[in-house]
Amino acid sequence: MTTEDANGAEANPPRVEIVRGAPTEEELAALLAVVGEEYTRETEEAVADDSRPSAWQLTQRSLRRPLRRDIPWGRFAG
Repeated sequence: MTTEDANGAEANPPRVEIVRGAPTEEELAALLAVVGEEYTRETEEAVADDSRPSAWQLTQRSLRRPLRRDIPWGRFAG
């Protein structure tokens, strides 16, 4: 989870670690520009799905069907 500062920028920006090779400064700058732009676009377009049912809806039982009075049952038919 990241936090935002007063300007709305992330306090913990994404981290890039080079594990193999020796890129030049120009290559690193190009990589950071492309990845940074895609990351920004993705975070702006990301929308959380709010269709999760609430705790009340999860525990709520459906209503019982009304009793059919026209069908006699047991000894109590009347």
